Formats: sequence, C-alpha cells, structure tokens
Amino acid sequence: MKLFSTDHKVVARQFLWAGLGFLLVGGLLAMLIRWQWAWPGRPVPGLGWALPNSGGALTPPAYTGVFTMHGLLMVFFAIAPLLIGALGNFVIPLAVGARGMAFPWVSALGFWVFAAGGVLVLASFGVRLGTASAAWTSYPPLSTHVFTPGVGQTLVMAGVVCAALSSFAGAVNYVVTVVRCRAPGMGWGRLPLTVWGLFLTSVLNLLFIPVVAAATGLLLLDRLAGTRFFLEGAALAPGTGGDPMLYQHLFWLFGHPEVYILILPGWGMIGDMVAFFSRRPAHGYRGTVLAMCTISALSGLVYAHHLFTSGLSPMLGRAFSTLTLIISLPSTVLFLNWLATLFRGSVRLTAPLLAAVSAMVVFGLGGITGLALGTVTTDIPLHGTMWVVGHFHLTMGAASFLAVFAGLYFWFPKMFGRTLHAGLSKTHVLASAVLFLAVFGGQLLTGYAGQLRRLYDPYQYTFLKPLLELNQWTSFAAFALGLAQLLFVVNLVWTLRKGPAADANPWQVGTLEWTCAPSPPPADNYPQVPVVVRGPYALSQPEAQELLGRDWIGQAEELPAEAKPAAEGGAAGPEPVPSLGGTS
Repeated sequence: MKLFSTDHKVVARQFLWAGLGFLLVGGLLAMLIRWQWAWPGRPVPGLGWALPNSGGALTPPAYTGVFTMHGLLMVFFAIAPLLIGALGNFVIPLAVGARGMAFPWVSALGFWVFAAGGVLVLASFGVRLGTASAAWTSYPPLSTHVFTPGVGQTLVMAGVVCAALSSFAGAVNYVVTVVRCRAPGMGWGRLPLTVWGLFLTSVLNLLFIPVVAAATGLLLLDRLAGTRFFLEGAALAPGTGGDPMLYQHLFWLFGHPEVYILILPGWGMIGDMVAFFSRRPAHGYRGTVLAMCTISALSGLVYAHHLFTSGLSPMLGRAFSTLTLIISLPSTVLFLNWLATLFRGSVRLTAPLLAAVSAMVVFGLGGITGLALGTVTTDIPLHGTMWVVGHFHLTMGAASFLAVFAGLYFWFPKMFGRTLHAGLSKTHVLASAVLFLAVFGGQLLTGYAGQLRRLYDPYQYTFLKPLLELNQWTSFAAFALGLAQLLFVVNLVWTLRKGPAADANPWQVGTLEWTCAPSPPPADNYPQVPVVVRGPYALSQPEAQELLGRDWIGQAEELPAEAKPAAEGGAAGPEPVPSLGGTS
C-alpha cells in the first residue's frame, strides 16, 4: 500500500487503520472509567508507570482528562473515520460506477489533515498539566485558559479543527462524486441505500461542520489571543465580555446533527443488509429514502433540547420539544420498512446481517430512551444523570460501531480480496451486541436511580452507595466487551496473513462493486465503466432462476430476453461512457 496515494481505496484503508488505532485508545480510556466507577481511588493494575505519584490510581484531574478524551476520541477520531472516512471512501465510487473520487487529491489531503489532528491529540497526553479536561464538548468557561491552563487543551482543540477540516473536504468530494460521477443509467432511484446514507451525511457535514470549526476556532482565540467571544464575568469591564451560552448553541447546532451524521450511513447499510440477506427487494425503498431525507432536514431544528436546563425560554423549550418528538416519526418508517423486508424473507444469518440487526435493536432502544430527554418535564431531572450517557452511547456509540462491523464484514472481501472466518465474525458480533446492551443498559439503570454524570467517586453521596454493586457488574460487562474485540483482531490478523482468497461475489448480490469489479479492484475500479439497467435489489427473481440458474441479477446485467429485442431491432446497446473521477 502506497503511503501517499490518491486512490480512494488506499485512502479508505488508511482511514481504517487510523480509526481502529484511535478506537483502541478510546476503548482503553473507557476501561479506566469503568474501573474508577467500580473501585474508586484504587490503583489500576499496570498503570503505575503512567501515574507514579498516585501509585497507578486515577486522581480527580486524571479522571477528568480520561473521560474527556474518551468521548472526544470516539466521536471525532474513531466512529467518523471508520464509518465515513474508510467505508465512505471505499464504497461510494465503486457503488455508483465511477473510476474514482471526483477529486482524488482531496481524498488524500483529507486523510493527512485528519492524521495531523490525531498527532496533535495524542501529543496532548505528554505535555505538562496533561491533556484536555473540559469534557468532549469543551464548554467555556471550563475550556478557557483560566480553568484548563496548559497546552494540552489547546492541542486537542487544534486537533478537532483538523478533524473538522478533513470531514468537510471529504463531504465535498462525496457529494460531487455522487452527483456528477455516476455511471450511465445510475439514476437516483437506482442508488443503494448505503450511498444515500453517505450522501446525506455529507450534505449535513457541509452544513454543520463549519459551525463547530468556527466555534472551536473562536474558543482558541479566547485562549491564545485574549479575545472575549465566550468569556464573561466580574473580572471583565461591563459590556466587554462575550457569552458562554453562545458556544453551547453553536456546539449543539453541530452536535445534534452529528448524531445523524454518524448514523445515516449505518441506516443505509442496515437497509442494504436486510435486503441482501433476506433475498428480497428493499421494502418501501422510496419511503426509506424520503424518511432519511426528512430526518436530515429536521436534524438542525432539534438541537436545543440539549439546552433545556440552561435557562432556555419556556416557549423555545416547547417548540424544540415538539420538533424532537416529530423527528422520531420518520425513524419509525425506517424500522417498519426494515422489518417488512425481513418478514417472510429467505434469511441468511451472515455476520453482516447479524451486525445490521443488532444495530437496529440498540438504536431502537437508544431512540426510545431518548424520548424522555426530548420532553422538558422529564429531561430536567434526567439531564445531568447517567441516563443521558446510556442513551448517548446506545445511539451514537453501539449502533454506529455495529454498523461499522456490518460494513467491514460485508466489504472486507472486496477491500482485501480475502475471506474472514465466518464463525469468529458471528461470535464477535453477537457477543458485542449483548455486551453493549449490558453496559449501556447498566448506565441507564444507574441514571434512573439518580447517579450524576462525571463524578469521580459517586459513592461519596450516601444515596448512591447502593449503586456500587450495579456499577461493578456493569464494569465487568465492559471489560468483557473489550475482550470480545480480540475476536475481531484475531480474525483480522489471521485473514490478512493466511485467509483464503475471496470469491468474486461471495454474498450473491447484484450491486456494481460485486458484479463488475474484481476483488480487490484495480486502480481504476472497472475494466470499462458499467452501464446500469436496473436497481440494486433484483433478488429472488424467478426469471433469473430460470435463465441464469441463480436468484439475483446484476445492476449492469442484461437478461437474454431483454437483449433480444434490441438485437432484432438493430439497435445497439449504450456505448460505455468514461466516468468522471479517477486516481490521477
């Protein structure tokens, strides 16, 4: 693999390895958080070298830095590069029949800007006074130089700006590729749902990534240049300060669409997987696309439910509460269409399907628990508790990572030309799904019981002492979840070294990447650009069984009965048309 390449497949693999690396770091930080909640103040085995002054025990400042960096790494440097950077770069050109991205050099630039941000974030762990400790949201005044002195917070915020620039560059590339580089015949109604999810995610990134980049940039100016965009207080002259609440509005104007930015590709993959592995056309394809578009349009109109406890006007609170409940309606359409696709299908229990169905389950539970947070009266007592943490991790963490695994298990043969071990893959998915529910379900229970978020030692409060045993069992489940990922690592390493070569179309589906390109694809993807004649879900077709001896038809494949009239009429089929995009 060339280190500096404009080939979208190489860039996708670079995002994949980087995202898995940050997932490892963020996961280890999560294990430290769970240790602290199970055995507060006790030394962590093997951590004495990192915290020599405390004998390996997390101190309150260290704990604050740990939970800050866990959330920030997972959102900006693990989920996004895996789901959007890796799978997006790899799948979009192949699925739309393009020879490459519209702007190949932008793909490469996007990865290296992301890598620079990752280096800045990792460097923050080694500086004096430690890394960032203002939570992943970086609210001022907590994130100002007064409350978080030192260069660590500054490095992390600069790294976030780099990650935002990388996402914006990728979004431009994805949108132009889908709009301008589709193969002949690939209309909007013939796009796989995965491409729709990635396209809508890119549109949201174009709209909202500049908001968080601007907010973080202004916050950096407050730290470094003495400006007062978000500073306020008695130390400042009257009328010269800024407004800390302004940052919260800017952050959540990005932050809530970010939930959909990260899950929309997963929804698309779920729609594809349930169709492919139930051997049925996607039920309500147009309704699913319309629901995803509706959610994308509403995503920026519901953000202020994060601010119900901040002194928001009751009138605005009622409006945003109503919008928050309305956005759940198109989500219901998605679930009904997925279930209808599975109903009476010839279901094949492959690892991608198990991961997709698991993502459905955990996101459904996360969505239901979020209804209580979208209503002002129930959000106020729950807002500062572990209930929010459990809900957030189910929707944005567990569902997104299970979607990542669904995509990786599905496209791995195409990406690397080798076949993962089916038994290990299924065991990994099922173990992860069950343990996700155990860990984040435990967080929901402790939150409902009143445990507040971000407490170094919750049991200093007498009313929370009975929750110690529940937190310990939840921590055991979290440690088991971490160990379960070794199944994925072993499977990945063994397959890359000694795994069997993949079949040309192991899943027996008709999308372009599986029917028109070898595994792995060459630099320009296709020997000649395919001409699309049908949609991606021509499955369980009687005429295909009769004429071809299989139950699927390729998107660019003409049946003998379809080609015959054209031949008799003397009309030639469409000539192959060069596709925009490439690797040069």
